Parts: sequence; C-alpha cells; structure tokens
Amino acid sequence: MNLDWNWDVVGDFMPVFWEGVAITLRALFLGSLTAFALGLVWALALRSPYAWVRWPVTAFTEFVRNTPLLVQLFFLYYVLPEWGPSMSALTTGIVGLGLHYSTYTAEVYRAGIDGVPVGQWEAATALSLPRGRTWLAVILPQAIRRVLPALGNYVIAMLKDSPMIAVIGALDMFGEARNFSNETFTTEAYTIVGLAFLVIAYPASLLIRFLERRLVLTS
Repeated sequence: MNLDWNWDVVGDFMPVFWEGVAITLRALFLGSLTAFALGLVWALALRSPYAWVRWPVTAFTEFVRNTPLLVQLFFLYYVLPEWGPSMSALTTGIVGLGLHYSTYTAEVYRAGIDGVPVGQWEAATALSLPRGRTWLAVILPQAIRRVLPALGNYVIAMLKDSPMIAVIGALDMFGEARNFSNETFTTEAYTIVGLAFLVIAYPASLLIRFLERRLVLTS
C-alpha cells in the first residue's frame, strides 16, 4: 500500500466521496428523525399507567440498549427478511440507527418531562385542560426545549456510528473509502473521510454548546 500522499488519487476519489457524503447525511437525517419520533413514543409509553404497555416497552428498550448496533444491523438486514419483507441496505441502516438511538432519546425525553415543574401539571388541571391538550400545549413544549442539547449530542454520536452501515452494503463515506482503497491500495481516501467527519461533527458540537448556553440564559 502506497503511503505517499498523491493528489491524483484524491481527485479520482472525490466523485465517489461526494456520493458517500450524500448517503451519510441522508442516513443521519432520516435516522435522527426516526430516533426522535420513536424515542418520544417510548418515553410516553414508559409513563403509561398500564403495566401491559410499560413492561414490553421497557424490555424492548433495555434489549436494544444492551446489544451492539452492529449486531442489530446484521439482524435487520440478514435475518429479518427470512420472516418478512426485506429492505435495501440504506433503508436498513436508517431503521437500525433510528431504532438503536430511539432507546437513548427516550431517556432524554423522560428526563425532560420529569423536569417540568409540578406547578405546570397543577395549572393544567386547574384549567380543566384535556389530557391530550395538557401534553401537547403545556408539557411537551417545555420538556423538548430542555432536552434539545442532549438530543443534538446523540445526532453527533449517530454520525460517528454511521460508518457501521457500510458493513451491510450502504456505501456511505466510509464504505466508499474502503472500496476505493481496496481497489487502489492507497490511504488518501481514509484520510479525506476522517477529515470530513471532523468538519461535520466539530461545527455541530459548537452549535450544540451555543444552543445549550442560550437555553440556560433564557430559562
């Protein structure tokens, strides 16, 4: 493998690199939406007064949190199609990332909900607001505002885990770099991808810190 930096190799890699960037960002965006939506569902289910709702959700979230993401991706892509419809590699990656991180965002939401002052619940009750209206208009807006920085941190964590979708054939940045390097016996592609992750993740972390400070000042 040639370890000398070669700009010609970089030029050859860039077209497929941008394709990989598009796949990475697509998986990150859709995976984050899935994680945020399902996480809220799990958080609300865990607060249910009915044990038959809480217990299955608790068992599911604990199982997912305590098994590796890589194993879950293999299960969704190779095992699950034996029992039902199959998904493309990218769709499987999005579902896998979303399901895995939804179990973590559920705890974030739950902490945010628990952090809403009791007086807000009492005020909603005094105004005779319906339960659904209380959640949508009073509790959730305050809870989500409190947990936005934590949710942002999980987006960055998801970005760093996104190369795992390459093992099932979704050619994100890392997948494209791996294929290119195996074909050309060069290392430039891995270097470019490493820098790309830094360029994406570092500004995002700064934005999250800024958002966290703003929320603290306005709370």
